[in-house]
Amino acid sequence: MKLSKNQIDQLNLELTINIEAADYAEIEKKKLTEYRRKADFKGFRKGNVPMSLIQKFYGGDALAQAINEVIGEALQKFIDDEKLHILGEPLSSEKQGELEWKSGNDFTFIFDLALTPDVQLEVEAEDEIPNYTVTVSAKEKAEMAENLKKYYENQKEEHSEEEIEKEVAERLKENYKAEADWRLSQDIRDFYVQKSGVELPEAFLKRWLLHANEGKVTAEQVESEFPAFLKDFKWQLVRGSLMKKFELQITADDIQEAAKSYVNYQYAMYGLSNVPEDMLSEAVNNMLHDQKQIDRLAESVEDKKVLDKIKSIATLKAKKISSEKFKELK
Repeated sequence: MKLSKNQIDQLNLELTINIEAADYAEIEKKKLTEYRRKADFKGFRKGNVPMSLIQKFYGGDALAQAINEVIGEALQKFIDDEKLHILGEPLSSEKQGELEWKSGNDFTFIFDLALTPDVQLEVEAEDEIPNYTVTVSAKEKAEMAENLKKYYENQKEEHSEEEIEKEVAERLKENYKAEADWRLSQDIRDFYVQKSGVELPEAFLKRWLLHANEGKVTAEQVESEFPAFLKDFKWQLVRGSLMKKFELQITADDIQEAAKSYVNYQYAMYGLSNVPEDMLSEAVNNMLHDQKQIDRLAESVEDKKVLDKIKSIATLKAKKISSEKFKELK
């Protein structure tokens, strides 16, 4: 077997693997023997079917399995030996020629590999990010007050002007505080992604997304959703780099607490408060038995840890803004 590497650029390389018959012959023979042991042909005892029949019916599958095993091992060894950090998985190159799948033939395979960029980033006090405080117009307060009055009238509830005015102020303050916090997080992400200058092999990633989600998405869908994917993926790389830089760790307690917070939030969305502790514990345990949920929680915890660390170092410049202007921000 012979491997040859062609470094296209800093993030893309092409790997050609030349496989000779001797590289896969022994594996192919073992695969055929396995088929023979399990084969059930009328007129023959199980395990005693002539190899010529096994070759005729299962030879193609045995050859493909043997070749795939050799390729898989070769790719993994190359990645390990070269100490590569790849994005996604190796993809068959668009240069790949037609192959004659015949036992005894030599085969040439060409793969495209994309490399994870090295993210070098400093978080400094000189980094300035706007931290908005939203001021609410009298018009917006009046509109909410009017809606509350109508609601309470329909509910046959009596509330004084002073009570309604206080409720309006509290609701608007809470709503805009949450929105401003979300905006700050987005601005921090955008700031440090831009500062890092991280670039990604976009053409490869589009191909990989289409391959990884084969049959689930179209090329057009990948194209339209790619900007959002790219933005999020760049932040993931920046976030991972800062986790290492600041030696931040995610503990089991972090995951447990995140699960509990999420469950409480879900109950609150349905208007349920003071949920019994045993119900909370059961819901949390159910979440923690689902690996996808654990992964999602871990990502959320990582995001919060990195954002909190950045907030403790960077300059968050207080900035007042009207609710109208705040809504216009992109």
